Amino acid sequence: MADSTGQVRREPNPRHLDAALTRLRRASRIASRRQGPDRKSGRKPSKRWEKANATRNRVHHRVANLRQDALHKLTTKVAAEYGTVVVEDLNVAGMLRNRRLARHIADAGFAEIRRQLTYKTQRNGCRIAVADRWFPSSKTCSGCGAVKAKLPLHVRTFECDACGLVIDRDANAAFNLAALAAGAVTGTGVAGDLGNPVAPKPRGADRKTRTTRPRRQAGTGRAGGETLPHQRQTETRDRTHTKDPSSGDVTDLPGRNARNTGSHYGSEQRLG
Repeated sequence: MADSTGQVRREPNPRHLDAALTRLRRASRIASRRQGPDRKSGRKPSKRWEKANATRNRVHHRVANLRQDALHKLTTKVAAEYGTVVVEDLNVAGMLRNRRLARHIADAGFAEIRRQLTYKTQRNGCRIAVADRWFPSSKTCSGCGAVKAKLPLHVRTFECDACGLVIDRDANAAFNLAALAAGAVTGTGVAGDLGNPVAPKPRGADRKTRTTRPRRQAGTGRAGGETLPHQRQTETRDRTHTKDPSSGDVTDLPGRNARNTGSHYGSEQRLG
């Protein structure tokens, strides 16, 4: 973390999961050797499995509580000390694909830090700005502003080719983010985006990349348009019946003019 005075502070990752990983593996191994529940056969878990599973859950709950406590202390201190906080929108989902760093990144809780800073800065009356995901904070020189074309992740020291500045990679990115606080919009917005106060879409998508196909509306009939017998309507109600000279005065109304009172509505019966 860097501020406008030029001071850089570091908050190490407590790595609560790594500290409890030995106990968690042992508890998981014990629970896997017990007779657990089975949904297919309807088997109920044994008492020994329930006891081992409760021991494993206590380890998970302790790690989650320690992480939550550390993040609350960090975000409360930052929101209470500064009037403007600039955070960076990182592609955490893409970073988790790295099998060497996935556990440490997930243990840090980047999304929880941003969520807590969002409501704590609003509660304290300060503002928060979100730097765009494609902002080159690490590849930009904090001294002269020159941008490098490439900067691999394993390179932890930034060396500027223009001015010769040699600085830590994370400290250089922190200085660049601190410089965006002057151009940040009021409230939650995009840092440095003075002309466009509307925040961009998440994950860097400026347009719709996936089209949804319209769903077919299911009718009351069966497949192919076939209807069931009780769904077939009586067409004789809509037909106009004509007078048959051989049957006399017979109308299509089931009232007093009907010759056969036992026939159903809308039907005709010839008289022999």
